[in-house]
Amino acid sequence: MKIVTNLEEWRAIRAALDGDRAPEVGFVPTMGALHAGHASLFERSRKENRITAGSILVNPTQFNDPSDYEKYPKTWDKDVALLEKLGVDYLLAPLMDAMYPDRYRYFVDERELSKVLCGAHRPGHFQGVLTVVMKLLNLVRPDRAYFGEKDYQQLQLISGMARAFFMGCEIVPCPIVREADGLAMSSRNARLSADHRERAPAFYRALSSGKSVEWIRETLETEGFEVEYLEDRDGRRFGAVWLGGIRLIDNVSMGEARSG
Repeated sequence: MKIVTNLEEWRAIRAALDGDRAPEVGFVPTMGALHAGHASLFERSRKENRITAGSILVNPTQFNDPSDYEKYPKTWDKDVALLEKLGVDYLLAPLMDAMYPDRYRYFVDERELSKVLCGAHRPGHFQGVLTVVMKLLNLVRPDRAYFGEKDYQQLQLISGMARAFFMGCEIVPCPIVREADGLAMSSRNARLSADHRERAPAFYRALSSGKSVEWIRETLETEGFEVEYLEDRDGRRFGAVWLGGIRLIDNVSMGEARSG
């Protein structure tokens, strides 16, 4: 795996991949602290493309809480070892000044879906997400980019952005990967205390119970969760909770909730 931190070097590499027999390129953007959920995205890209590229960038513009940005787990050596094991071809790890030479004067915004659910509680979050993803897609120019359904609202916004701006990249949704006890895999899970990690799966159990939103809220609050939101929208049930100061999000299809 070749690690690239300089954008001009990356542009030269990407240009060299173009041609009459240009290989299909798959891309997985990440913020590092990789786990089996991320691995599933890279594995799918490897199956569907000749070249797979990934990125690691803890993007400050999508953090509405500066302390959350500072605490975000960073596991560079472990991440690189995993990506090498998975057979990833390129890892793009650009410097922040190179990604934001304009100091974030220019950005991408969306006026409807980004204002509800997580967007209603994290002002500016999706503006930062869409901006950095557009930058990365413009740099990598992949045929396909892979995103997990755990961040379902983010997935929908990125898919909409790619269509709206004729970006020529297929946004591929990938199923949520869960721990054996049902907890959706997330880089933030590593910050849970042992006690809170043991309690965390109650979130998924309640969300997929098929019970009413009011019952789920009461159950979670009884079990020590602070509920940020619970909402049924577009055939899915969405939730965000806090446990021990760590924010967890999850979603299930209404069919899954009824059968859970």
